[in-house]
Amino acid sequence: MRHFADPRDTAGESISPAEVVRSGLCIGCGGCVAGEPDARMEWDRFGELKPHGPTGWYEGKSAAFARACPFSPSAPNEDDIAHQRFPAPAHHDGKIGSFEAAYVGHVAEEGFRMNGSSGGLVSWVAAELLRSGAVDGVAHVSPAHPRPDGAFFRYGISRDLGTLNAGAKSRYYPIELSSVLAEIRASPGRYAVVGVPCFIKAVHLLRRADPVLRERITHTLGLFCGHMKSARLVDSFAAQLDQEMRRVRAVDYRIKDASRPANWYRAHLTLDDGSTASEDWWHLADGDWGAGFFQNSACNWCDDVVAETADIAFGDAWVEPYSSDGRGTNVAIVRSPELHRLIEEARTDGRLQLEPVGADFIIQTQAAGFRHRREGLAYRLTWPKRGLRAVKRVPPSAAGMPLRRRLVYRMRAWIARWSHRIFAVARAMDKPGLYTGWARLSLRTYQGLAWSHGRVGKLCDALERRFP
Repeated sequence: MRHFADPRDTAGESISPAEVVRSGLCIGCGGCVAGEPDARMEWDRFGELKPHGPTGWYEGKSAAFARACPFSPSAPNEDDIAHQRFPAPAHHDGKIGSFEAAYVGHVAEEGFRMNGSSGGLVSWVAAELLRSGAVDGVAHVSPAHPRPDGAFFRYGISRDLGTLNAGAKSRYYPIELSSVLAEIRASPGRYAVVGVPCFIKAVHLLRRADPVLRERITHTLGLFCGHMKSARLVDSFAAQLDQEMRRVRAVDYRIKDASRPANWYRAHLTLDDGSTASEDWWHLADGDWGAGFFQNSACNWCDDVVAETADIAFGDAWVEPYSSDGRGTNVAIVRSPELHRLIEEARTDGRLQLEPVGADFIIQTQAAGFRHRREGLAYRLTWPKRGLRAVKRVPPSAAGMPLRRRLVYRMRAWIARWSHRIFAVARAMDKPGLYTGWARLSLRTYQGLAWSHGRVGKLCDALERRFP
């Protein structure tokens, strides 16, 4: 069965999966191959997942596909989806969307906070949905055991608390939804899906076209997102820790340590003999998240930081005093009245230690992300582009943007593009130093621009004042 089949296919713009990939708009969610029996997701040379299938499907234009791909210019945007799902919200904000309430805090119930990367709230809500019988399974990302395609993580469905808890923590790794969507279609029941904003959007677009998914996917749990990384980030970790990639059996991106600030990320590899190797991100050549190393190109065209279409969305409280608390602290935006009641009951019972906050507080915790997805996106939309152009809620504009900010956005895009290519060459030549040398030079240049006290940034500001 082709789940994109739709009598309205003759209406609207038609595009193909190949066009989306060639235009740098494919995030690798796997939604398009889930309904195509002869298609699949495969790794490309940059460590990203891309769709493959029969030429007629891959190159063929389809209006139904155009409406279901989350980065398609013809797909409904986040405002359209949210308005349908949350028609009478208690609050609305132009950056975080519609919502019933917002909170900061952590899970007080034992076993959740220390097991997660942040305050434990994502796992707690998923567990509570299972415990209450609201859902029969939760689709989420967990370590892949075994690893038949070499991937370290995959989507799976947990139907009990033990397997659900094994999937706690953040995963900055390419994953795709096709296998869990197939399982949901094959197995009657009610399901929750956990995912980053574009994946949650893809799920809602698929639900519009597929009555089975519409009936069975009853809850969506969103994760705030800066951008998606390729699998090569793990290869880079291994190379910089002087480890052979073939020996790496597991990776942890954020080792929790209550004695250290929560935003001190530490990369941790487990090797085939049980030994480990680890290093703080700031000591790595590509350890500055905001610089954009190994970023998926589609992320340059995203304007959703906080999963605006999800029933509830979670992020880290990246403001003081919370960012210094190594135990981890969540911020959460609750959009569904049902989940609002669930949260409030748990607060009353003392199971959750949460304090209500306003939209401004949430925005402050994700200030860099919003700046990149609003001001930065508006600027990127003015650039010449081959292939399909993203249609976003942010209008193209560079008006009033200082030279230094424009150069920062240019440098991020340059790093995001060339980190994939330089690493591919270094990997093929078995010369990891070629990449790390380039990465360190690129990072110094970027930080010189981005940091207000950096020499390059000061020079740009001086030129701006001299030649306004």
